[in-house]
Amino acid sequence: MILPVEVTFRGMQPSPMLEALVRKHAHTLDKFDNRITSCRVVVEQPHQHHRKGRHLSVHIDLTVPGGEIVVNRDPPRHDASIDPHVAVREAFHAARRQLQDSQGRHREAHPHEGPPTARVIDLAPDYGFLSTSDGRELYFHRNSVLGDGAWGRLEIGDEVRFAEEDGIKGPQASTVTPQTSH
Repeated sequence: MILPVEVTFRGMQPSPMLEALVRKHAHTLDKFDNRITSCRVVVEQPHQHHRKGRHLSVHIDLTVPGGEIVVNRDPPRHDASIDPHVAVREAFHAARRQLQDSQGRHREAHPHEGPPTARVIDLAPDYGFLSTSDGRELYFHRNSVLGDGAWGRLEIGDEVRFAEEDGIKGPQASTVTPQTSH
């Protein structure tokens, strides 16, 4: 993230624990999409008459090239005692979904971009794991590595291009093409 995360508390005392949680989630968003140039978060406890509990609203404003992503998460009126951690987590999940939609539109507008890249983070005798630019880990089998003898030359930290598919246990890299030469 180019600019620091701005966290504001309204209608409540600042909470170092909630602020740390907000910063942690913002850092995760930055790993997911490195185009974010600013992140402003407001955690608010609206004025409540005759209510008990901590009814928190979480508002997130992200700036990305060409636009802005805004998330407003207000817990349901019937559940005024929602856990503050849950409120923050749900708001950041909504922000991530909007970032995914934004990335999809960005990719459609720039179709010349090639396959995604990742780094090898673990190797075993017959399989390995990749770390993608959005912070996910993908399994791949040695048979997925393209190039004569490429599996034997693959090392942790190598950059690769990959194609993703749904495997038996979730997403996996179906083809892996090493980009570094040894």
